[in-house]
Amino acid sequence: MTDSPDDIADTDLPPILRGAPDTTEFRKLRKRIVRETRAAIDTYAMARRGDRWLVCLSGGKDSFTLMAALIELKWRGLLPVELLVCNLDQGQPGFPATVLPEFLTRMGIEHRIEYADTYSIVMDKIPQGNTYCALCSRLRRGNLYRIAREEGCAAVVLGHHRDDILETLFLNLFHGGRLATMPPKLVNEEGDLFVLRPLAFVAEADCARFARAMEFPVIPCNLCGSQDGLQRMQVKALLDDWEKRSPGRRQVMFRALMNARPSHLPDPRLFDFAGLALGGRSDPAERGDASATI
Repeated sequence: MTDSPDDIADTDLPPILRGAPDTTEFRKLRKRIVRETRAAIDTYAMARRGDRWLVCLSGGKDSFTLMAALIELKWRGLLPVELLVCNLDQGQPGFPATVLPEFLTRMGIEHRIEYADTYSIVMDKIPQGNTYCALCSRLRRGNLYRIAREEGCAAVVLGHHRDDILETLFLNLFHGGRLATMPPKLVNEEGDLFVLRPLAFVAEADCARFARAMEFPVIPCNLCGSQDGLQRMQVKALLDDWEKRSPGRRQVMFRALMNARPSHLPDPRLFDFAGLALGGRSDPAERGDASATI
């Protein structure tokens, strides 16, 4: 990476990076987030020179962190794409509609604010007591795809982080009967847009600390967050308990997702079990011995 902005005058930084806490702890936090964001972009070949990205800003801590990290990478000359920040106002009662446009304008960030009343549709279609997340997400994603096409963007960029990816893995495992999660990069069903998650390596706790230290005007999601007993919240509590008992557990599990071995999973669509033949020799790692990976 280029020289750290810590040694550069505050006024020479993009407005969103100015006024950051001048502490060693915060500098380490910011550098870690930027480094991990860049690592995900490079690992999954997300950035194509000259592309335009629609960066989705919900107003939550994660999307604020995503936006700031991408702006810093672009400022450093490490992200050769154009950024258009977009907030989709979904018509939720009490949503402070002026907060994000005023913040983005003040920071000099190119943006688009779109109003689409998906809230009324969700409340009409989902029976009381059921969770809103699935339908709300589908409606939001459809609008974001439309906006991306209208703006000439090649990618819709979301603020899902490492913990979101792990939680989705366990949701699919426990409730969906499949071994799958959110990929850092995918192509939409229509085949005309990338969906990118540059925070794939970033911990949720780091996003929270960063957004709080930067005093971003975070807006909570009162639609989903007000519901009790969500399956995702149950999985989050489970992972929190594991992390408390064994610090670093989340990172170990995420590394496992990047070290999948189709020959050691019972899915015949992923590995040609019928084609296995005797006569060859394999090392302990190929035999799946746990000791070989320690």
